[in-house]
Amino acid sequence: MMAVMSKYCQVTGRHAGVGNSISHSHRKTRRRFNVNLQRKTYWVPSLDRRVTLTVSARGIKTIDRRGINSVIAELIRIGEIKP
Repeated sequence: MMAVMSKYCQVTGRHAGVGNSISHSHRKTRRRFNVNLQRKTYWVPSLDRRVTLTVSARGIKTIDRRGINSVIAELIRIGEIKP
């Protein structure tokens, strides 16, 4: 069975926003501003295993900047993933 992809970034917490689409005649209809979510698998040396995360493009940049070990340690601390 295929896992359902979460609708938020596990690293940054970003999720879809809502607002209005405004036409040329200025009619307003509700719409969603979705986040660019990706499923990424990372090798985590401190856990000696692979971890699959649902992350936004900003979350991928955060992992590149801070390092996967630092980000995973934070996610374990807040209970987002199991150790």
